[in-house]
Amino acid sequence: MTIDPARSDAASSRGRGIALELGDAAFGYDGTAQVERLTLEVPEGSAVALIGPNGSGKSTLLRGVLGLAELTAGTVRVLGEAPDRARRRIGSLPQADARDASLPLSLRQVVTMGLYRSRGPIRPIGRQGRLAVTAALERVGLGAYAARRFGELSGGQQQRGILARALVSDPELLLLDEPFNGLDRENRDVLLQLVRDLQVEGRTIIVSTHDLEIAQEACTHVLLLASGHHPHQPGHPAAFGSVADALTLDAVQHAFQDTTVELDSHTVTTTRETE
Repeated sequence: MTIDPARSDAASSRGRGIALELGDAAFGYDGTAQVERLTLEVPEGSAVALIGPNGSGKSTLLRGVLGLAELTAGTVRVLGEAPDRARRRIGSLPQADARDASLPLSLRQVVTMGLYRSRGPIRPIGRQGRLAVTAALERVGLGAYAARRFGELSGGQQQRGILARALVSDPELLLLDEPFNGLDRENRDVLLQLVRDLQVEGRTIIVSTHDLEIAQEACTHVLLLASGHHPHQPGHPAAFGSVADALTLDAVQHAFQDTTVELDSHTVTTTRETE
């Protein structure tokens, strides 16, 4: 499935090329695919909402783009390179339960870690690096919390801090894995506006979410993943395209089997636990 750039949102078409290209790609672990049959092109400067039920492979796909999940079939190009080579140009925000908030680090130290990929952990970050950290913290509204211990921050503030870490190296591609889960309205609105602003700047964003409002209000494209008909079958694409073309009732119902869909309320309510 390939989106026609001519039908994309105007902001998407400002990109100069293809940020992510998958050719019948499958990703998984130990030789077993968890998501497969992915053929698509994501234009530079677009914001893609990655939506799907538990078991559809959303997190595995994001890890595959980073080169952290195994490519079990097909081809993948990220920013014109292999995933492991492109990783230095990617910022990522993992799910909240994938990080250790007990580390005795300040918020500034956590954000500074985002510079290590391009500079290394030993090389001094210098004045420019310190300015970049300060700017990233200010951008997510946490400048006043720089010296606060990371583990003492609220869950929403931690999410914003990790996003600052992802932004500090000025990435071309951002991968956000369920960044809105469990957030109060204030933190959610801050992140939603940041997604809008970053896309307008021309960055490419892929955000995994169950909130259809994110897709409808902040994204240019939607990739719907469906889980297999049996528990151990890999997930597969149900639809990909502009928000208007891909986020339809039929497509969402296909992706979320045994699901009651309420598009008007911006939520997907499923009878099965979601990823």
